Amino acid sequence: MRGIDFTEALILGHRAILLQHPPRSAGAGVRGGAGERMATIYDVAELAGVSPATVSRVFNGTSVSDEKVAAVRAAAATLDFTPNRAARSLRRQSSEVIALVIPDIENPYFTEMARGVEDVASEAGYSVVLCNSDAQVEKEATYLRIAIAENMSGVIIATADEHSDLDGILATGRPVVAVDRSTAYDIDGVTMANRAAGTSATRSLIDAGHRRIAYIGGPAHIDTAAERAAGWRSALTTAHPALDLDGLERFTTFRVDGGRSAMEELLALPEPPDAVVAGNNLIGVGAIQVLTEHGRTPPDVGVAVIGSLPFTTLSPTAVTVVRLPARHMGVTAARMLLDRIKGDTQPARTVVLRNELQPASATRS
Repeated sequence: MRGIDFTEALILGHRAILLQHPPRSAGAGVRGGAGERMATIYDVAELAGVSPATVSRVFNGTSVSDEKVAAVRAAAATLDFTPNRAARSLRRQSSEVIALVIPDIENPYFTEMARGVEDVASEAGYSVVLCNSDAQVEKEATYLRIAIAENMSGVIIATADEHSDLDGILATGRPVVAVDRSTAYDIDGVTMANRAAGTSATRSLIDAGHRRIAYIGGPAHIDTAAERAAGWRSALTTAHPALDLDGLERFTTFRVDGGRSAMEELLALPEPPDAVVAGNNLIGVGAIQVLTEHGRTPPDVGVAVIGSLPFTTLSPTAVTVVRLPARHMGVTAARMLLDRIKGDTQPARTVVLRNELQPASATRS
């Protein structure tokens, strides 16, 4: 990879790939001493005065003039260049690298998912470039352009929002697998049973004796948040059909501060909720922080969190948790992508993963 700044991109896997490339002169700083990097096909081409494609032809045995063959081999010897991987990459017009584009690298849910992707990719001989879009369409688009420019073999992506543009990457013929949330494109996907998660979280709180149950979710335009809200609404409507739900629903960010601000709003209502369903793990952390500050910790105010609760000072048994198999999502998505890379042409399919309910052991008195 040459001349591209991989801002906020990380490498997962057993192969090292340079993420940032400072300017250099031909042959400068390549392998040969302590702290020096491995030579690339571009270094050989620059030193030999030929194109990278010509270097590839030389090492693939394709017809090239004797003069160019000599120049390339001399440059390769000078730089101690090992051609096999780079030549194979150019021949295939793709590298043994896949991109994983996620909206929030700080969220343990996506970290767990990335581990599943990397485990499968590494076993298959692929490396993973982890790209953090910050849920910004512009940053996401930049990473997708880099995936194209660097001939990456495929992309696994949790899209930033419903306006994410996958036209460019799909036009190249590279496979793309969507994770965590659906897209408008006819591509493979792996999602959670989000409506069921919202329903089971709410029913658990109803069974514990709570009635006025609020919901705090991520942005309403993200189907993950909307589907979990639909499950919450369905469970409450069934159990308490006369309950007005409109004032109990909040859509915010998927982050801790989103959970905090929404929980503050709910506690300020003339009739605050007696329980809350947090639409993801970090929202749950924020909601619990505010409840603790107000002296309203569970089971006084019931809390159900969709997704593993990454950190809290409460006893794990005080909160209902709907566990989501994030690592399994990554494993499944990586296997689907690798199958496509190998030539799988079956129609696009979506795998929906089940959740696991772990009810709080403490009930309201």
